[in-house]
Amino acid sequence: MAERYEIVEKALLKMLDEKKYSALREVLSTMNPSDIAVVLSNLEEDRIPLLFRLLPKELAAETFVEMEPDAQETLIRGFSDNELKEVVDELYVDDAADLVEEMPANVVQRILRQATPEMRSSINQILRYPENSAGSIMTTEYVSLRPDMSVGESILRIRRQGVDKETIYTCYVTQGRTLLGIVTVKDLLLAEDDDQLIQDIMITNIISVSTLADQEEVAQMLSKYNFLALPVVDGENRMVGIVTFDDAMDVMEDEFTEDIEIMGGMTPSEKTYLKSSVFDLFKHRIPWLLLLMVSATFTGMIITSFEDALAAQVALTAFIPMLMDTGGNSGSQSSVTIIRALSLGEVHFSDIGRVIWRELRTAVLCGAVLATVCFGKILLIDGLLMRNPNITVTVDAVVCFTLFVTVVLAKFVGCTLPLFAKKFGFDPAVMASPFITTIVDALSLLVYFMFAKALLGV
Repeated sequence: MAERYEIVEKALLKMLDEKKYSALREVLSTMNPSDIAVVLSNLEEDRIPLLFRLLPKELAAETFVEMEPDAQETLIRGFSDNELKEVVDELYVDDAADLVEEMPANVVQRILRQATPEMRSSINQILRYPENSAGSIMTTEYVSLRPDMSVGESILRIRRQGVDKETIYTCYVTQGRTLLGIVTVKDLLLAEDDDQLIQDIMITNIISVSTLADQEEVAQMLSKYNFLALPVVDGENRMVGIVTFDDAMDVMEDEFTEDIEIMGGMTPSEKTYLKSSVFDLFKHRIPWLLLLMVSATFTGMIITSFEDALAAQVALTAFIPMLMDTGGNSGSQSSVTIIRALSLGEVHFSDIGRVIWRELRTAVLCGAVLATVCFGKILLIDGLLMRNPNITVTVDAVVCFTLFVTVVLAKFVGCTLPLFAKKFGFDPAVMASPFITTIVDALSLLVYFMFAKALLGV
């Protein structure tokens, strides 16, 4: 697939260099807007407007939406007022709102001047809602029907109004803006009689969300119920907009990216990697690195407090990295599993008992296997092959008992921290790998030296 894109892109650039604009326009008109946006992003800044102007009006607007904000800004600054108006007129309200939110103030002023009064009003309505809410990602462009309309009248209404709506498959039945039900185009086309009333075929068991609902929850509902769109209502059940499936996909992508960055110990960034400066990367990484460095001092304090034990049994030192790494890996496995289950709605805090019981049984099995393999490895490789005189059966037992207990503790910490984080309103991803690893490192060392004191008498 990537190779095909490269071939097409090279062909387009060659036609552009040779000024074969007619042929270039023909090829572009057959391409997907997302693919055209990728081609534009790879062009030099001064060539972007030239290629964009070759696109048909409707395709140009669709491509514009798919472009990166900096490329959009470049185009807007190069547009005449008429060109800008043509693009703005073709934009859906939610896309226009996103554009206004991302652009500098002087660019926003130009955009709003070219927008119709109705679009400006809709944009302002969307921007008033809190960030990351259903209201902030919805569109106000949907097909509404009255309950007393006939099937035939409804189809005619869709034909007249549908061209300007983001989706027409699901229509919303309202009375004085109050949401009464939904009806699909399939229902209308398969109706037995064109004179049949909408109120007789509409679905009244409506699944909707409030304007203040979290955008991630909205995306999960769209996925759960396999909807193409979800109605958004205010506190009085009045229809204010819809969230479409494509917007939900964007939300899920953003949330997934944010979770991955937090799990990796970074502050989330709104820019793509290649668009981020070195200073931006530094700024997002250094706070977490400083925090984790400071928290790791507790590990150093534990080692310092048991210096006598390490001096008496030097062999113990060699196994510290293995114990800490295994514990961290075990905790991370559990935390990632639980975070995924939480994000998909598979588990809730009320399931904490079942989660702990399941993870503890898994931990016992994993710990037993790891400890058994480790026992044999230490005796055969460290003791016999490497002829280390400090390796005894007792030292081996200390390491293996510690390994078993560490795995159990790590699994317990890894599965409970995300659940408690979710319970108290924190992002579970924050409690992922970095913090869990630091906690488990400290616990594994404490257990290690306790076993060493008990079995070796150091």
